[in-house]
Amino acid sequence: MSLRSVTLLGSTGSIGTQAIDVISRHPDRFRVDAISAGGANADLLARQALELGVARVGVADPARAVEVEAALARHGAGTASPVEVLVGPDAATELAGAGSDVVLNGITGSVGLRPTLAALGAGSTLALANKESLVVGGVLVQDARRRPDQIVPVDSEHSAIAQALRSGRREEVRRLVLTASGGPFRGWARDDVKVVSPEQALAHPTWAMGPVVTINSATLMNKGLELIEAHLLFDVPTEEIAVVVHPQSVVHSMVEFVDGSTIAQASPPDMRLPIALGLSWPDRLGEVAAGCDWSAATAWTFEPLDEALFPAVGLARAAASASATHPAVYNAANEECVAAFLAGRIGFLDIVETVERVLGEHEGTSRAAVTLEDVTGAEAWARARAHEILARH
Repeated sequence: MSLRSVTLLGSTGSIGTQAIDVISRHPDRFRVDAISAGGANADLLARQALELGVARVGVADPARAVEVEAALARHGAGTASPVEVLVGPDAATELAGAGSDVVLNGITGSVGLRPTLAALGAGSTLALANKESLVVGGVLVQDARRRPDQIVPVDSEHSAIAQALRSGRREEVRRLVLTASGGPFRGWARDDVKVVSPEQALAHPTWAMGPVVTINSATLMNKGLELIEAHLLFDVPTEEIAVVVHPQSVVHSMVEFVDGSTIAQASPPDMRLPIALGLSWPDRLGEVAAGCDWSAATAWTFEPLDEALFPAVGLARAAASASATHPAVYNAANEECVAAFLAGRIGFLDIVETVERVLGEHEGTSRAAVTLEDVTGAEAWARARAHEILARH
C-alpha cells in the first residue's frame, strides 16, 4: 500500500484520538494533511496539529478559535511552518473537500452530513464513523458515491459486515445480522427503566464512548441508526437485517448466506480495528490490536432483542420504509431528546416515546424528489417539534 494522505474530522474525540494512535504506529503508510474539531479541547487540538505536522486545522466553534490559535503559538514556538486555522461551521466541510486520499469523518451528529458529501464529491475514500450523515442524507449520500467502495464503514458492526461480505457474492446473501451489547439495561423490566438516571445510562458495560453515543446505546437507538445505515451501505432491505443481543461484544456482526452458512467477524472490543481498516481498506495493517485469546476458556452468548423494552429498532425500520426524510427526523428528534435527558429534564423512556410521536407527525418527502434542503428542513422541523413536546414535561 502506498503512502495515503488523510484528513481527520473530529480529531479530539474518541474516534479521532484512536485514529491518530493507529496512524502514529504506521508513519510509512499515512500522512495527515488536516484535522478538525469543535474546539472545546483547544490544547489537545493544537498539540495534535503540531505533532502530526498538518498544514490546516478546522475549528467549528468561532468562540474557541482564539484559544486554539493561542495554544498553537504556545506549543509551536519556533516551528518553521505555521498552521492555517479555518474557523466556523463550514471549516470541516472545506477540509473534507480538499482531496485527501482518505477522509475519516469522526464528527458526532448530523452536522457531519455536509463534510460527508464534500469528501465524496472530491473523490476521497470516506472512512465513515459518522453514521448520522448517512442516515440523514440517505439517497443524497448514495448518489454522491462515485464508486462502490468509496465509503468504508468505521462502525464496528458495519466494518464486520463489510469484511464478512467478502466471503460471497451479493446474490448469495440471505440476511445481515447486527449484534448489540444490550447496553446497561439489558434484562431490565420496563417499569424499572423509567427511573434510571443519566449516570446509570452512561455506564456502558463494554465500550467507552461519548455521551450521545452512549445514551443511544442504552436506548438501542444506536442500533436503529445502524440498521438504517446497513440498509443504505449494503443495499439490503430492512426486513433482511436482523438484530441480536450479544453481551460480550466479541462478535461484531455477521452475514448469513443462502446455503445456511454464517460468517462472523470476531475480535476483542477495540475500535482501532475498524478505524485501521477504514484508513487502509482493502488492505490490513499489522499489529493494530490484540486478537482473541484462544488459550483461555470463554463463552459467547446470543439472545433475541426485547422489542418491548427497546422499541427504537422497530421505529428505525418504519422510518426507513416511510420516506426519504423520516430517517432524518428519527435522528434529529433523538438528538434533542438525548440532550434533554442528559440535562435531567425528561425521563429515560421519554426519549424514544418522543421520537415516535415526532415521526408519526412527519409527512415526508419521496426518494425521487428529495433535496438537501428537504433533509435540512425536516431536521429543523423535527428539532422544533421535539422541543415543543419536551417543553410540556
